[in-house]
Amino acid sequence: MVVQAEEGLLTDTAPRVLVATAVPAERDAVARALRGHPALDVSAVGVGPAAAAAGTATALTRAALTGRPYTLVVSAGIGGGFAAPPGTVLIADAITVADLGAETPDGFVPVTGLGFGTVTHRPPASLVRDLAAAAPAALVGTVLTVSTVTGTADRAALLAQRHPGAVAEAMEGFGVAEAAAAHGVPVAEIRAVSNAVGPRDRAAWRIGDALAALTDAFGKTAPVLESWKNT
Repeated sequence: MVVQAEEGLLTDTAPRVLVATAVPAERDAVARALRGHPALDVSAVGVGPAAAAAGTATALTRAALTGRPYTLVVSAGIGGGFAAPPGTVLIADAITVADLGAETPDGFVPVTGLGFGTVTHRPPASLVRDLAAAAPAALVGTVLTVSTVTGTADRAALLAQRHPGAVAEAMEGFGVAEAAAAHGVPVAEIRAVSNAVGPRDRAAWRIGDALAALTDAFGKTAPVLESWKNT
């Protein structure tokens, strides 16, 4: 289901932004910040890169068929932080899939090393800059997409070594970005930290704090998203 801030206020030529979350709780956290921003719709597209890609592609196709296509897609939600504490807002300057490739005797080889595919989508630099200016407390860096969430210290250390610019991991950003790229639409990713990447410690998770931070982040960045133009 796509949640629209307001209906009937957009022209066919107006910018439109699709915010794609994994689950309804994230969708609702974003939607709370979107009143008065009719150009932004938010949809829970599913958990994991495959579901996220399929759900995002479906929403993009439906919008295009109505003659009111989306002009920007944002992957949003909560995730694990490599160093940032819970409640920190993160803005991706790169959306990288961390586990798409092959394990070999010499270590992991990304799919690009096998001669095909892509592993990174880069949001427009001007958009990243404007989002960071609107939310100055946010950290900017690589947000990793994984199909299996990290649950050990060894895995966390390995990912940090392979991706020294990584600030977080989540499960949907790359799928959302793949769908956006297939439709020729720019992409961004905004996350809020709910837990540390590493050994699973549910008692240390701060999901409520992360969802509140996500609402606050979109309250600050919604004007940027609805006015940004890909020039």
